[in-house]
Amino acid sequence: MGKPKVGFFDFASCEGCQIELTNYGDAAFLELLNHIDIVEFREAMSEKADQLDIAFIEGSFTREADRARLEEIRNRSGVVISYGACASTGGINALKNHQDDYTKCVYGEDANMPHLNSQKAMPISEAIKVDFQVLGCPMDRTEFVNIVSHLLHGKEPVVPNHPVCVECKRNETVCRFDDGDHCVGQVARAGCGAPCPADGIPCEACRGFVDDANEEALKKVLVDRGGLSMARAESKTRMFTANLRSDR
Repeated sequence: MGKPKVGFFDFASCEGCQIELTNYGDAAFLELLNHIDIVEFREAMSEKADQLDIAFIEGSFTREADRARLEEIRNRSGVVISYGACASTGGINALKNHQDDYTKCVYGEDANMPHLNSQKAMPISEAIKVDFQVLGCPMDRTEFVNIVSHLLHGKEPVVPNHPVCVECKRNETVCRFDDGDHCVGQVARAGCGAPCPADGIPCEACRGFVDDANEEALKKVLVDRGGLSMARAESKTRMFTANLRSDR
């Protein structure tokens, strides 16, 4: 049996996850390349393929006009994986879903240009069936390799459903609140290894929330211990999770 044919595609995003792929140089990723055949990847090659075993899609679904292209990718792919926060949850793009006039706010007098006309930013799963997700902004390289490795071995990938605080404790990282800072790690989905708090940067939940996250308790902690106003606490918890919140 030949190597699985793999393709990479992008929609509304900064394409940072694709660039992250091209930056990989560690042994695990280089070994992975011995087991898959990348046949379509705009950032790195011009060739295209008719059929794919695995399609990775980056970026959020923001235009109805993109539905046909997404369906075409779905129809010629055995497995579809959304990778990165934008494709998996709508990501930071989804902040515009909570703004009435975001185009004028951002683009001023150019707001009415045709290419800026788009709908709400939604995850790719709003348009087509997505089999698995690689979360994060950008996605975590180790998780990417692990998910592909699991698929190659006929195993179903497992996405963590415990908070980032667990990983901080495992790493013996000083809590951001103990340093007089704020953090949303108590409800943020783990799996990244918690590098941000370890570097003194508050977690922003770029991997989304754990299931049944207690958003009200999170906001209270941000106000009581983080020193944020309630308005700031509400906007802080929305940064990467605008499509996951109860007020979407």
